Amino acid sequence: MIDVRRFFKFLGWFVVLLMVMPSAVGVVMGYAKGWPSSWRNANWNSSGVLPEASQAEPAKVIILASRTGNWKSIFAEHMSIVVKPAGAAQWTRYDVVGWGNPVRRDAYAADALWYGNTPKVIFELSGAEAAQLIPAIETSINRYPHQTRGSYVIWPGPNSNTFVSWVVRHTEGFNAELSPVAVGKDYLGPGLQMARAPSDTGYTISASGYAGATLAWGEGFEIHLIGSTIGIDPDDLAIKLPALGKLSYFDFVIN
Repeated sequence: MIDVRRFFKFLGWFVVLLMVMPSAVGVVMGYAKGWPSSWRNANWNSSGVLPEASQAEPAKVIILASRTGNWKSIFAEHMSIVVKPAGAAQWTRYDVVGWGNPVRRDAYAADALWYGNTPKVIFELSGAEAAQLIPAIETSINRYPHQTRGSYVIWPGPNSNTFVSWVVRHTEGFNAELSPVAVGKDYLGPGLQMARAPSDTGYTISASGYAGATLAWGEGFEIHLIGSTIGIDPDDLAIKLPALGKLSYFDFVIN
């Protein structure tokens, strides 16, 4: 027989240690860093993270992630997809935003700062595989189901991260482990849903984006609660925590 009191005590400590405390650390770090007072005052210029397209001869498929704006930056990142056919003179960037027509092409520089925050490359594919994948990605983008005005929902989704995740999941061969703090990436639709994990090495289940889980070789084991991710990733010797994201042993090893 289950000891109900012991279970709820364990659940309380679980929430405090793995959700509240990392979030509190994120709040301190976020406020210490600060943020622009509005999107008008933020820097949206190129970050210099990507080279000029003319200097990158092979075809490339890239996913970028950067912290969002204002207080949301404490808990969430914004993802975008950047592609370039072989020999192309410019990058092409795809984002979803929360106003007007959600899906945008080249609305920003390919490696633009997001609310002044520098993006990082979380996935990159080059060469023949990337060249073959680009048309399929663009077909999936055209098929994205949440393209009408007003379809964007900041939480739990569909939002900008739902878009990137949907395209990854619905493009054969586009297998990418996504940012654990990309809130909305695990929104699969209303009700109880199941889909392949973005890495295509397991599966994700979700209850309207409010709760769910992922079990996959690429992502490890993740629990999704109100948009936040708690998980362990044995493949990368990492843990995943709300606000803090993925913390890998390899990131802390001094070479």
